[in-house]
Amino acid sequence: MLSTTKLNDISIKIKEIVDSSPLGEVEKNLNALLKGVFTKMELVTREEFDVQAEVLRNTRKKLEMLEAKLAELEAQHKP
Repeated sequence: MLSTTKLNDISIKIKEIVDSSPLGEVEKNLNALLKGVFTKMELVTREEFDVQAEVLRNTRKKLEMLEAKLAELEAQHKP
């Protein structure tokens, strides 16, 4: 059975071969192209989406609290 060190060495050598071959250049170009397309599509990361969703949840809670408080104040000042 191959040891972890041997597997790591083989993995490194394969990566070096791919990086030095035209395949490595194609991969870099493809990554750059995809990043450009995603930027133009104005996509956001999952982390950014989650942060904005949390901000929206908090804002909704505050709005509901303010609406309840306003209704209470209006009820107190009705003749």
